[in-house]
Amino acid sequence: MGVELFRGVEWLALIQYELLLFAGVFFLIGAADEFAVDLIYLCKRWRGELRTLTMATRNVADRQLSGLAVVMIPTWREEKVIAHTVAHALSAWPQADLRIYVGCYSNDSGTLEAAMRGAGGDPRLRIVVHENKGPTSKADCLNRIYAAMALDEMRTGRLVRMVVLHDAEDMVDPAALPLLDRAIEQAEFVQLPVLPVPQSDSRWIGSHYCEEFAEAHGKGMVVRAALATGLPAAGVGCAFERRMLAEMVRQRGTVGPFADRSLTEDYELGLRVALAGGRSRFLRVRDEAGLLVATRAYFPSSIAGAVRQKSRWVHGIALQGWDRLGWSRGIGDCWMRLRDRRGPFAALVLFSGYLLLVLGSLSLLLRQFGLGAEWKPDALLLWLLWLNVASFVWRAGMRFAFTTREYGWLEGLRAVLRIPVSNIIAIMAGRRALFAYIRTLRGAAPKWEKTEHDVHPAQFAADQDLRLEMDLGRTGK
Repeated sequence: MGVELFRGVEWLALIQYELLLFAGVFFLIGAADEFAVDLIYLCKRWRGELRTLTMATRNVADRQLSGLAVVMIPTWREEKVIAHTVAHALSAWPQADLRIYVGCYSNDSGTLEAAMRGAGGDPRLRIVVHENKGPTSKADCLNRIYAAMALDEMRTGRLVRMVVLHDAEDMVDPAALPLLDRAIEQAEFVQLPVLPVPQSDSRWIGSHYCEEFAEAHGKGMVVRAALATGLPAAGVGCAFERRMLAEMVRQRGTVGPFADRSLTEDYELGLRVALAGGRSRFLRVRDEAGLLVATRAYFPSSIAGAVRQKSRWVHGIALQGWDRLGWSRGIGDCWMRLRDRRGPFAALVLFSGYLLLVLGSLSLLLRQFGLGAEWKPDALLLWLLWLNVASFVWRAGMRFAFTTREYGWLEGLRAVLRIPVSNIIAIMAGRRALFAYIRTLRGAAPKWEKTEHDVHPAQFAADQDLRLEMDLGRTGK
């Protein structure tokens, strides 16, 4: 029994050592990748190349559009939020040249009725009923809306100038539509930032999206735009020039520009704009109070909902993206696509790190009972550990800085404390996405697992009140 226990302790030490090497090396590679993006951002920021625009937005919402603008909103069982979304969008954007197309299914009368109720008789709302029973997929619903829009163009003889994508839970910014209208003159695709709304009743799950989007849309997308690489679309707060969508339809030879077998059709469409020779722009603008013009929304507040949503992102971007988009010849594009597709492997490395933490704690406990030798790392391993510690401190500092800029120092502190929560969700989502992808390799169709939405920001505060609340949090008042 003693010999077997001794061998077990030896095996435990060996596993720890191998895990430490694997996790330490790949953590460091990932940290170097992130540090390269940080360095580009900081250098360009210091040289004044990445200044966020500041403009007077007080009356910008009243500006007339340069042409007809269509907002597409695909839905499935969104009766809890769609009325607030439609009512707020129509109120925030009073322009006569706006049309909001809400895609519904014939077996979803609740969403249809709620959308009409939210419009309050405003003729700028257009309900599009899908002939198929729902749910099909988000891309399929968008293609049905696109077909209805094209039919309206033929019927009225008036062509759409700009198509904007939004989800059923979004709260739009009053200045967003005029800004997109102006920006689309110089680009075929324009993306505005997304800012998740902090959730007081879900500080650890629902609010962890705040720091992720604050850093991704405050640094990652900014660097991609500065490097002139293809920009992925977030699927909300993004605008496409109408002729570019028509070109996508021509290239695909289908009835719509959206890839109906893709789980992240928005991400793919944004990159395909660059492949088609179109110009892309990521637009960051602040108003007089310093608040970012962005799309705001609540994100899943339960761990199950967050894992489902993120597994769909990993499946569509990292796994399907490899199959559907391949790689680019440009170094910058290849680098960014590699970053996009690291999700499953990053989940494996994170899992290895947490497993190492558990095994290390077990070894420490065993040594308290005199089992196992004292661990003495060699110089190389010690350097690896210290570099990883330093990189973690740097990453935590960057996360705090970008979160604080948008939400205030208190939320920035929470963002650092939520790092383990983000990691655990990433591990669970990576595993789920991998198994879902394996099922598609065996012939199963990709499954659209739509995120459930129960509340909308406009239910609790007017737009001005919410922006004031975020301003107070951002300034620490």
